Amino acid sequence: MSKSVFYHAGCPVCVSAEQDVIDLIGQNNVQIIHLGEDKSKINEAEKAGVKSVPALVTPKGNVLHLNFGASIQDLKG
Repeated sequence: MSKSVFYHAGCPVCVSAEQDVIDLIGQNNVQIIHLGEDKSKINEAEKAGVKSVPALVTPKGNVLHLNFGASIQDLKG
């Protein structure tokens, strides 16, 4: 993985965190995945270790859970 991956669900907390992540590491260094719009990516997020969103998965595979918007289980519903 060469880019960080930012997973979110579109809530106000997530949207704010998305902009902060882009400001911090740059648009070209992060892939944004909106799990509310693309539920097919939920399994991918879970396999990466994401438990709640917003979350940032670093290129080394570390998961940084930022604030708390929704649990990954809530997104499956």
